[in-house]
Amino acid sequence: MSIISNSLKRIKPSPTIAVTQKARELRAAGKDVIGLGAGEPDFDTPDNVKRAAIKAIKDGDTKYTAVDGTPSLKKAIVNKFKRENNLKFTADQITVGTGGKQVLYNAFMATLNKGDEVIIPAPFWVSYPDMVLLAGGKPKIVKCGEADGFKLTPQLLRKAITKKTKWLILNSPSNPTGAGYSKKEINDLAKVLVKHKNVHILSDDIYEHISYDKFKFYTIAQVSKLKDRTLTMNGVSKSYAMTGWRIGYAAGPKDIIKAIGKIQSQSTSNPSSISQAAAVEALNGNQSFIKKRSKAFKERRNFVVQSLNAIEGISCLTPNGAFYVFPSCKGLLNKKTGLKTDTDFVQKLLEKSNVAVVQGSAFGLDGYFRISYATSMQNLKKAMERIKSFCESL
Repeated sequence: MSIISNSLKRIKPSPTIAVTQKARELRAAGKDVIGLGAGEPDFDTPDNVKRAAIKAIKDGDTKYTAVDGTPSLKKAIVNKFKRENNLKFTADQITVGTGGKQVLYNAFMATLNKGDEVIIPAPFWVSYPDMVLLAGGKPKIVKCGEADGFKLTPQLLRKAITKKTKWLILNSPSNPTGAGYSKKEINDLAKVLVKHKNVHILSDDIYEHISYDKFKFYTIAQVSKLKDRTLTMNGVSKSYAMTGWRIGYAAGPKDIIKAIGKIQSQSTSNPSSISQAAAVEALNGNQSFIKKRSKAFKERRNFVVQSLNAIEGISCLTPNGAFYVFPSCKGLLNKKTGLKTDTDFVQKLLEKSNVAVVQGSAFGLDGYFRISYATSMQNLKKAMERIKSFCESL
């Protein structure tokens, strides 16, 4: 009899982490691998945020805190929502976790019963379905095609909702596609959701500040009458280049926030006191660097999209935000190339050309691959040359 739990058998390790680890191992073995798998800004954490962390250490702010966040961080989060999203919350409607990932995991653990359905538009962030499965729920994957910009439509949503639906996950701008929902598109989805009072919305806004061109970010609680049924998740990892600090947060109904706190009290307890002090400064401090960094990401996006679309057999939509592109490699999956799936494509690309990307099937949509352009332009130029040479060699 196996000692490993049955619930763990239902899930798989994170494919994005697996690709990043594989790239690390190959580099350690002396290979010149360019890793385009990790969703991690290459910029450094801002100096004012670092100073706040150092001050916290010097001041002895190194003890346990309240399980779900310090009063000062909750206040900073309340102010952030008011300032940037015109949303009013109180401290008891806020939870802070060890990264946005933990907040989402806690939310599902705190709310899902066996058989509860969670609507997950595909392409999706790789961890959503596995988190739902671990919590005893049932992921209901809704494939959103390239023709719709990889976005959920009201028609698809209406068709997916059943009596067992408990949550809809909405991620904008999206990982892995960078697709962002306009105010109208969110309102159109909200019109469907208003009629289904059993459905809650989990809005994953982690890429809120990384948007381009004329795209304007809106979150569903801000533009609809669904605030009382919405858990709005965000964090400091992407916008403030603080991935390793591990601070995520959410705002929502008091009963859900309290339940999340209960889960956290019996698992990790509080996030790092030092990271929380740094996050207070991130949210309250100077925000001007965000636009500068978004501008750098936009230049990279334009270069990558243009380069990919110049390769025969590859086609790529221009994303609204985040730092990913989700190109199609369907034109290269045939008998002539000997490649049958997107997994074949990414494995051969790594093996032959030393470029690490993630297969689209890991995100729920076959025939694509994800590139993270959160790396230097120098790396991206080398990577695009290698991808072009690889595709031409097929």
